Amino acid sequence: MSRSQNDVPIIIKKKKGGGHGHHGGAWKVAYADFVTAMMALFIVLWIVGQSKQVKQYVANYFKDPGAFFENTKGGGMFSGTSVTQTQQSVVEENLQRESKRLKQLASTILKQAEKDSSLQGLMGQMQMELTEEGMRIQLYESAQNVYFDVGTSHLKPEATRLIATIAHEVGKLTNKVVIEGHTDSRPYSKQDGYTNFELSADRANAARRVMSTNGMRIDQIAEVRGYADTRLRDRNRPFDETNRRISILIKFEDKSHEQSAEDTPR
Repeated sequence: MSRSQNDVPIIIKKKKGGGHGHHGGAWKVAYADFVTAMMALFIVLWIVGQSKQVKQYVANYFKDPGAFFENTKGGGMFSGTSVTQTQQSVVEENLQRESKRLKQLASTILKQAEKDSSLQGLMGQMQMELTEEGMRIQLYESAQNVYFDVGTSHLKPEATRLIATIAHEVGKLTNKVVIEGHTDSRPYSKQDGYTNFELSADRANAARRVMSTNGMRIDQIAEVRGYADTRLRDRNRPFDETNRRISILIKFEDKSHEQSAEDTPR
């Protein structure tokens, strides 16, 4: 009698393991942990190399991810209230750093000028102050000491040495410089159309020439201005000698455009 196909016995052979446990899945977990750790390390290294603004973005995200994305809606990852606040913080930090640097400049100029005994008479006629634009050095005349020969743009020798001392230190910086000339309200005596505007501009240019030949680079000069008597130092006494002065403005460096380029995501 022949057997049917359904009656044929099915034989299942099982192979015993031969000590190859290392081919299991445990190594995959370890490898995944390693890759995750390396990725975290690379992220940390990337953040360390970024600007303060980018670091602030990252910090804001981890402090409150929901608020971060709410603030940056509609303008990409780096826009919104948090960015505005960060940019303001960067600007203030730059101003503080610049102010400190210019204060050090003022101290250095005073020390260098004090070494020249011939300048002692002019030291009391030099004023240095921080303004919104930068540091302004004002060299004003007095009844006892003048910077220019009367009615001319010819600098006195002591004034030339003082301006040269200032230029030597300013030339070490990269800041732009504005040089201004001012007169008192006495009308200029010539009848050929030459006025206090021309005189103040010529005096500012005389100071510029001295500075340019004593350390200040030509590319540092932003402007040369002649104001005549339109910006009196003492408005209550328009004919006072102190209104006749040279003003040297060392402007704050504008690094905002550099900061923006540095922080633009690539």
